[in-house]
This record gives sequence, C-alpha cells and structure tokens, in this order.
Amino acid sequence: MDLYEYQGKELFRQVGIPVSDGRLALTSKEARAAAEELGGEVVVKAQVLTGGRGKAGGVKLAATPDEAEAYAQDILGLDIKGHVVKRLWIELASDIAKEYYLSLTFDRGVKKPLFMFTTQGGVEIEQVAAESPDALVRLHVDPLEGFQPWQARRLVYGAGVTDPSEQKQIAKIVGQLYDAFVRFDAMLCEINPLIVTPDGLVKALDSKFTVDDNALHRHPAIAEMRDAEAADPLEALAREKHVTYVKLDGDVGVCGNGAGLTMSTVDLVTFAGGRPANFCDLGGGGSAQGVVDALSVVTSDPQVKAIFFNIFGGITRCDEVARGILQALVEMGLDLPIVVRLDGTNAEEGRRILAEAAPANLHVSPTMLEAAKLAVELAA
Repeated sequence: MDLYEYQGKELFRQVGIPVSDGRLALTSKEARAAAEELGGEVVVKAQVLTGGRGKAGGVKLAATPDEAEAYAQDILGLDIKGHVVKRLWIELASDIAKEYYLSLTFDRGVKKPLFMFTTQGGVEIEQVAAESPDALVRLHVDPLEGFQPWQARRLVYGAGVTDPSEQKQIAKIVGQLYDAFVRFDAMLCEINPLIVTPDGLVKALDSKFTVDDNALHRHPAIAEMRDAEAADPLEALAREKHVTYVKLDGDVGVCGNGAGLTMSTVDLVTFAGGRPANFCDLGGGGSAQGVVDALSVVTSDPQVKAIFFNIFGGITRCDEVARGILQALVEMGLDLPIVVRLDGTNAEEGRRILAEAAPANLHVSPTMLEAAKLAVELAA
C-alpha cells in the first residue's frame, strides 16, 4: 500500500526523522487557513500516489496566505499522470543548501533490505544510477543481524559527505529509516530530497512510503490511511471480492489457482505470442463463488478479449471450478471466449460438466500450451 507524502512523513516523525511542519488541506480555504497558522512562506504540494508533481505544476511556493489559496485552487483537480489531486499538504518552506537521496527498499533478488544513498538528490534515482553509478552507494542489511551503526558510516563516507555535523545527522537518520522500515513492515522508505539547510540542519523534505499489504493486519492505523478512491478501480474491486489481482496491459485475461501456476500461465500466454491482461489468482481452494468473483473482476477490464482459465486441482476441485464457470456465464451473461484447462482432482468430472453444458463461447483444452495458444488466437 502506497502512502501519501504527509502520511509517510507522519511515520517518519514517529521514529524521530526530522520533517517540516505542515497541515493537510482539502479545499483552497483550508489551504489559506493552514498557511496563516504556519506563518511565513509555505509550499503547496499536491498529494498524489505518483511522481512528477513538480513538473506537472503540483508544487508551488507561496509567500502569503492569499497566494497559498490561489495556488491551492489551481492545483486541486489537476490531473497528474492519471491521478486527480484531491488533497494538499501545506508545509513550511525550507531553505536548501544541499540535496541528498536516501532510501531503503527490499531487494527480492537477495532477500535483504537494501540501502541506497547519494549526494546527488533532488532528481530521479534512475537518472543518477544511469549517469553517475559511482555516486550511488548501495548496502544490503542482513535481516538476521539487523542494522549496525557501521553501515550508516559506510553509506555516508562512501558517498563523500565530509562535514562532521552532516555525517552525524545523516547516520542517525539512516538508523531511524531502518527502524521505520522494520517497525511498519515497509517495502520502500525513500527520502528525496534529504536536504541540508544553510544553518546545517538535515531533514526529510519528501517521503515515499510503501507498506506490505500482507502486514496491514498488524497496523490498523496504517490500514485506515488507504485512500480507496485513489486505488485502481479493478484492484479495489478485487480486494472487495478477496481475489488477488494485478492489472497488466494485454488482452488475454488470466485466471489460475495458486500464485505459481498463475505466474506460469502469464508467462505461457506471452510464450504463445499473446499479451496477458492481468494476473488473477483464485487461491489454493477456489470455490464456485470464488470463480464467479474472479471472472467479475477480470471481465470488468474492457481490454480483455478472451480468458484463459488454468486450474490444477489439488485442494481445489475441478468439478467445483467448472460449476463456478457455468454459474458465472449464466449470472453475468458472458459472451467473451473462455478457454479452460483442468487437471488434477476431479478433472474428468469437471470436463464432463463443461462438455454437457457446451456453451458456444467455452473451449476446453487438454494442455496448458494448447489452451494458451487458443486463448491468444481467440483474442486476436
């Protein structure tokens, strides 16, 4: 779950990372009131779950409450990469002497948290990695050992920070960022830029914070931060139906039972020359209603032209899945071509049920590859 900047900064504040004072505003009048309360220059910042706010006109410096109100009126309703601005963060302006970059993410390749730090902050980290790879210091943390103070020093010295006061402050923030990462079950904690003010204070000027969805049951306060309106409508529908769903950009809908089989099915569609429209996992014990729910999500995507249902019956019974598919065809009036491959527990019974019903848009294939090729052909 991605958090807005102001939500991420609240979590930063809880672990002691210095951030600027600010107020949330939902209207231009609230933005004015916030600017008056904060006093002095403020920054009016669009709150959207994407980058590129500044380039899109979503970040403005306001010298007075009148300016803050005017800028808020301009920014509210602004479309930034498909995200409409409905919230603003009104923050005290900061003088900037230097901009650094600091992040902690989970490196799935080595199954360890990964720190990245560079003195070239304020720009996209991909640009730094491409243009100045030596300027980016990377350091993994062994989760069994946990964070050690020497790791912060290696990041700071490796990036070439020479000022002793900055070194001390940054090293402390590195430790606090690891604390936030572990305490809140994060997948990404990013500060860009991590600034140094003219009087030598180091603080986080921005926040990108992603929390592991699977850990939200341990963090009810964070779970309540989710903005349901900002979520992808299909993924929101999938959560409501308790279906694991990821939107892709193709036209072949993919449904499977179990993450491994479903990922293999996505790969197989690509191998067969097609483009998967989604990853949709019914889970290990898919029921008839679960099949209906999954199809209701997949068919809500207008890009889908054919559906490949790939089921291996272990815990899941293939006859139950077959009944679910037929139930969905009746309830939803589906006319999209559906290719079904059943194998495992009660597979013969499942294929018999489908063969007896014999709807015109339903095709049963004996193997995964044949089913994938047929689904791609029907989507063309």
